Amino acid sequence: AALLPLTRKRGAATYAQTLQNIPETQVTTLENGLRVASEESSQPTCTVGLWIGAGSRYEDAKTNGAGFFVEHLAFKGTKNRPGSAFEKEVESLGAHLNGYTSREQTAFYIKALSKDMPKVVELLSDLVQNCALEESQIEKERGIILQELKEIDSNLADVTFDYLHATAYQGTALAHTVEGTTENIKRLTRADLASYIDTHFKAPRMVLAAAGGISHKELVDAAKQHFIGVPFTYKEDAVPTLPHCRFTGSEIRARDDALPFAHIALAVEGPGWADPDNVVLNVANAIIGRYDRTFGGGKNQSSRVAALAVEHNLCHSFEPFNTSYSDTGLFGFHFVTDPLSIDDMMYCAQGEWMRLCTSTTESEVRRAKNYLRNAMVAQLDGTTQVCENIGSHLLHYGRRIPLEEWDARISAVDARMVREVCSKYIYDKCPAIAAVGPIEQLLDYNRLRSAMYWIRL
Repeated sequence: AALLPLTRKRGAATYAQTLQNIPETQVTTLENGLRVASEESSQPTCTVGLWIGAGSRYEDAKTNGAGFFVEHLAFKGTKNRPGSAFEKEVESLGAHLNGYTSREQTAFYIKALSKDMPKVVELLSDLVQNCALEESQIEKERGIILQELKEIDSNLADVTFDYLHATAYQGTALAHTVEGTTENIKRLTRADLASYIDTHFKAPRMVLAAAGGISHKELVDAAKQHFIGVPFTYKEDAVPTLPHCRFTGSEIRARDDALPFAHIALAVEGPGWADPDNVVLNVANAIIGRYDRTFGGGKNQSSRVAALAVEHNLCHSFEPFNTSYSDTGLFGFHFVTDPLSIDDMMYCAQGEWMRLCTSTTESEVRRAKNYLRNAMVAQLDGTTQVCENIGSHLLHYGRRIPLEEWDARISAVDARMVREVCSKYIYDKCPAIAAVGPIEQLLDYNRLRSAMYWIRL
């Protein structure tokens, strides 16, 4: 009973105090160019991960899918831990191993007890430096990946976004899917996968990130011991110069009247990771809001689009997105709707874009900023989210941007900025459109293009 008031008091920190009390991110660069970054806390667990600047954007038409293939094989044994020995050693620690590949980065991370941090670093170093690439495992994983591709094809949201990239960045590396094509997965050889690792898994393109109850000095010492063998490349070769992926206003339509719902994605070219306009566009997306019929309560949301969707039964769900890459991005929205509601929902969504460009109000900006602040602080829940935040920030920005700085950027946004930035990226711009399913009612591209501006007298 005596401890109860203390517990309540400890949990009553204000929003400002929470931002100010976040531990500093410490960063050390080793001689071979590997960046080691950590945020220490009192957690009994830690998450340690390796973030690598490599993904499908670094592949060509013949090697597309190699990075995704390598990610699968990385967990299937190393030269020092053949077969299932690697997985068994992770399980013996009671740890959780995971990874992912995207268009511009690859990540492997392990969540474990804080005392096991040195062993986790050793396992990660073995994973990226000594991947066995056994022929038997390659053939086994080839079949698994081909099955995954079939499952991905049944996820119409994923298919729609792949089509959106394909039409928006046609003829460039960003048009590739992360998983690669069926033909490539069947054709890729051990030599192709080994070449991918040798080319891209370089120390200056890696960030070893950690969060939780760990010491930065101990993390650096473990990194020096186990990652010293990761090859260094000259600075001019450390990060390949990527050709600009030119955005194209165009469309892909995959009509299938046998499907029950239509998936539509519409986007304009957005800014790259480091562009400050991203904060303003995120505020704009928070104003638009999101809706899913299964959640209910749409008519009571402050989102105009959600209220209209419920009142007129326009869609099953919608959400805006702001997907950024090194030098470009996709700013848009995706919705799922019945075949006969496509035109009405598109009219509503494009009308909301035009309203953002012309008549955004201060009250809705304040609401959107509070929503972003809440989402930002939610990143502090758990060591894995913090660790991913650290690794991604160092790859994208070259530093970990403190939440206090993000808060200051959000606070600086006002209605005038939202109108100006939205006009810059949306108003009278040619969109990219991807549509899948029973889409007969989707208007001609030129009609949709004409809705990207208002004639004002």
